[in-house]
Amino acid sequence: MSAHFARTNHHEALDRLADRRLLRALAYVDGHWTASEAAASFEVTDPATGATVAFVAALDAAQTTKAINAASRAFPAWRSALPQERSKILRKWFDLIIAARDDLALLMTLEQGKPLKESLGEIDYAASFVEWYAEEAKRLNAESVTSHLPNAEMSVRREPLGVVGVVTPWNFPSAMLTRKAAAALAAGCTVVAHPSSETPLSALALAELGERAGLPAGVFNVVTGDARTIVGAMCADARVRAMSFTGSTEVGRLIAAQSAPTMKRLVMELGGHAPLIVFDDADIDKAVTIALDAKFATSGQDCLAANRIYVQRPIYDRFCAAFARRIEQLRIGNGLSADADIGPLMHERAVKKVEEQVADALTHGARCLTGGKRHAAGPLFHQPTLLVDVPDEALIMHEETFGPVAAVTPFDDEAEVVARANATEYGLVAYVVTENGARQARIGRALEYGMVAINRVKITGAPIPFGGVKQSGIGREGSRHGLEAFTDLKYLCLDVA
Repeated sequence: MSAHFARTNHHEALDRLADRRLLRALAYVDGHWTASEAAASFEVTDPATGATVAFVAALDAAQTTKAINAASRAFPAWRSALPQERSKILRKWFDLIIAARDDLALLMTLEQGKPLKESLGEIDYAASFVEWYAEEAKRLNAESVTSHLPNAEMSVRREPLGVVGVVTPWNFPSAMLTRKAAAALAAGCTVVAHPSSETPLSALALAELGERAGLPAGVFNVVTGDARTIVGAMCADARVRAMSFTGSTEVGRLIAAQSAPTMKRLVMELGGHAPLIVFDDADIDKAVTIALDAKFATSGQDCLAANRIYVQRPIYDRFCAAFARRIEQLRIGNGLSADADIGPLMHERAVKKVEEQVADALTHGARCLTGGKRHAAGPLFHQPTLLVDVPDEALIMHEETFGPVAAVTPFDDEAEVVARANATEYGLVAYVVTENGARQARIGRALEYGMVAINRVKITGAPIPFGGVKQSGIGREGSRHGLEAFTDLKYLCLDVA
C-alpha cells in the first residue's frame, strides 16, 4: 500500500476495531487490492463530526474495464463449479460476516452515521442474504416439460447470465451489496460492484471477508471512485449482462438508457414515497408506534420510510398529539452513542432538501407541532419533525423526503384515501393500520404498491421478493426470484427416436 493510502486512521474510533484489516482503502480487482494508476483518491468522512475516516482509491474507466476483464475470465470456472461448491464458499462468507459483526457495524456508523444499534441490525440483515443464497444455490433446478411432439424429450434449465454490474447506495451500504451480489454469485455469475463514494468502506470490508471465504480471483470485484465514470463503463460494456442498482429513480432512468444499446438485464430498486394509512378503528398507541418506526428508522433516510401519513378524521387530533409526544422523546446524537435514536443526515444536500420541504409545507398551510429546524448536535443533524394538516399540494406529499420529517394529513373515507395514496409515480411499499379484516384484504388489493404492510412495519427479509411497481423499480430482490433474475432460461429438445 502506498503512503498516500496508508493515511487512513484519522478517526480515533477506528482504534475500537478488533480486526484492522477490515479497514481497506484500496479497490479490490481480480483478487488484488488496487490503487488508482493516477494515485487519485477521495475522502470518506464521518457525517456526525466531519472527521476524516479514510482516503479511498478512485479508479478510472480503464481500471473498471480491467475489473470486467477479470470477471469475464473468472466466469467460465465459476459457472461450472458445482452448486455445492459455490454454496460452501457463500456459507463461509456468511460465517465470517457474523464473526466480524461488531467491526462491520462500527465501520458503517463511522461512514454513514446511523446509530450503532441500527448498523448492527443491518449487518445481521446483510448476512441473512448470504446465508439464504448459500442454500438457494443448491436448488436452481432444471424442470421437465411434458412433450407435445412425438419422440421428443424436453427440459428447461436456468443458466447464469455472466458478469453482473452491481451499484449500491449509501443508506444501506452492506445489505444492498449482499442482497444483490450473493444472489448473482449463487446463480453462477461473477460480479463487478460499485459502492457509493460516501460509504465505500462497508463494501471493501465485505470484499476482504469474501476473499478469506475463498471467493476466487475475479469472481467478486469492488471498484471505488466516481460513479459516472465507473457505472458508465459498466453500462457500455457488452460483457456486463445485467445491471443491478438501488438508488433514485432519476439515476435508474440514466442507467437504463445507457444499458439499452447492449440489452442488459435490469434489476432496479428505485425511489419510494410510502403512504401510511391509519383508520379510525386502529389502536392509537399501536398506530403511533408503527408510524414512528416506519418514519424515523435510519433518520428517515430509507426508501421504505413512510413519507405521507393519512389518518382518518375521527382519531386525527388524538393521533397527532400522541405522535408529537413520541417524536419529542427521540434522542439525537452521534451514532456511536449507545442511546442515539436519530443520527446525522448523509450530507448538506440532504439537510437542505429537508429544510426546503418543511418551509414549503408551512407556506401551504401546514402546522409544525415539534421540531422543524437543524439540531445543535452538528451541521448535518436535523430535529425530528412533525408537520400536520399538510395539503396534497405541498412538496413533501409528492417528493421523497429522505429525512426525519413526518407529514400527517386527515382523510374521511376509504375510497378517498386509496385514490390519494395511489396518486404518485412511485409504488414501492405502503403501510396500513386497521383491525377490520375485510378492509385489510380490500385495501391490500387496491393499493398500487409492490409490498403492503398491514399492522406492522418490518416485512423485509431474505425469503421475500423485495421490489416495487411503476417508477419504483424493475424486478425483485431476495427470495428465489432474486436468484432467477441473474439467469436465462434454456430450453432443450432431444430427439429420442
